[in-house]
Amino acid sequence: MGQPTHAQNWWRSAVIYQVYVRSFADGDGDGTGDLAGVRAKLPYLAELGVDALWFNPWYLSPMKDGGYDVADYRVIDPAFGTLAEAEKLIAEAKELGIRTLVDIVPNHVSDQHPWFRAALAGGPERELFHFRPGRGEHGELPPNDWPSQFAGSPEPVWTRLLDGTWYLHLFTPEQPDLNWAHPAVRQEHEEILRFWFERGVAGVRIDSAALLAKDPDLPDFVEGRDPHPYVDRDELHDIYRSWRTVADAYDGIFVGEVWLPDTERFARYLRPDELHTAFNFSFLSCPWDAGRLPTSIDETLAEHAPVGAPATWVLCNHDVTRTVTRYGRADTGFDFATKAFGTPTDLALGTRRARAGALLSLALPGAVYLYQGEELGLPEAEIPRDRIQDPMHFRSGGTDPGRDGCRVPLPWTADAPYAGFGGEPWLPQPSGWSAYAADLQAADPGSMLSLYRAALTIRPEFGDGPLTWLPAPEGVLAFARPGQEGRLLCVVNLADAPADLPAHSRLLLGSGPLDPQGRLPMDTAVWLRG
Repeated sequence: MGQPTHAQNWWRSAVIYQVYVRSFADGDGDGTGDLAGVRAKLPYLAELGVDALWFNPWYLSPMKDGGYDVADYRVIDPAFGTLAEAEKLIAEAKELGIRTLVDIVPNHVSDQHPWFRAALAGGPERELFHFRPGRGEHGELPPNDWPSQFAGSPEPVWTRLLDGTWYLHLFTPEQPDLNWAHPAVRQEHEEILRFWFERGVAGVRIDSAALLAKDPDLPDFVEGRDPHPYVDRDELHDIYRSWRTVADAYDGIFVGEVWLPDTERFARYLRPDELHTAFNFSFLSCPWDAGRLPTSIDETLAEHAPVGAPATWVLCNHDVTRTVTRYGRADTGFDFATKAFGTPTDLALGTRRARAGALLSLALPGAVYLYQGEELGLPEAEIPRDRIQDPMHFRSGGTDPGRDGCRVPLPWTADAPYAGFGGEPWLPQPSGWSAYAADLQAADPGSMLSLYRAALTIRPEFGDGPLTWLPAPEGVLAFARPGQEGRLLCVVNLADAPADLPAHSRLLLGSGPLDPQGRLPMDTAVWLRG
């Protein structure tokens, strides 16, 4: 058997652009992003230089949690379009050299899913979920005390029905958890995978990938108990080995959303017969700090090395405070538990650091995920409280601002209504949003968009080779990668003074200009040819 070709290994070094359809582009003018809007912007994405698009759930959904409450995986939500449009989009993107990944949410479904509606009617479908009698004298207490997966939420993960029984939902009551011990649940999801692979998708992103399997006894939560009653249980690996057989038949790939502090257990999901890649939340949440960033990078590469899987790098996604805003705050890390209204932010500083962070992440070995709007340098938007829609806000009792601030519809055309998004957006665009419009940035060689376009043009030169740290002054990160035409260097200055550059033959790209003495300013990164 021959070695895999570069085309088969595309995912090991790809730049994958995350499309949150609802906020990307509105093709029919109703204020909600849709597939027609995405199709119209495919030339923009091709010019940006991305290898693939990852779509957040675009399926039929009541939208109680941004589409992560799926009612039917084989139907596109009418707000976004039709299945025929999705098939056209997949094909048109492929013609431009752009692959497509879809999002699967296997832990739960919508309470409007046919299975759950039948279960509520007392049918045998109840076996496909976790229904239990309550505790207490009259069954008035939840079956156990598991905490919600929404950070800071005091609400229980059980909802009681009129007949006195309770059902489990690690997220909202509108998202009942599936019983993965039942063979029908496994069979259905494998058929869903085949359905989308047969329509030309190149891969699948797996939401909450470590939560599917539950202890059948559903015991009370005990901190530190091993095995955990519902996180990272050993039964999961058999599920993903079966899924891998399906994907291999179509040359498809998986990326798992796996939040685990134990690096050895994390790596198990990336064994050759399981998932291809997993998101790197350590790097995403890492502060802009010269001591912690290289540690995060080293630990990421080390945990992937034993299983030969490529690392992934991401600065932001649809759940996380946008990079420009996060890097402009006193606390530049990310933690759901610390999100708060009115956090002071220096957007100029955050933008400078986000530009440097872009060059840092794109120079690392592995794949990169780019969340829509990051290439425009969008900040986190402050959503008026009466316009917030994210359930995370409401389940926190109103203390958490939620995730809507990173989901505000994109600005495309500066002088068009609603910055060219389409109709009046489902979330309000802040005043001044048009200043970030893609058409303005495309004409400005110093813009964030121009920086990303240049970086994605150069990035293939880095190839697949390893990273070697170089000696550097305190507060400066410098590493080398073997390039196609000699050694390439990435230098990032996180110190409080300009830094001298190492010996090099050419400056390839900078996140900002050098100072008059040719030194690297603070919060600036460069790519050099050695």
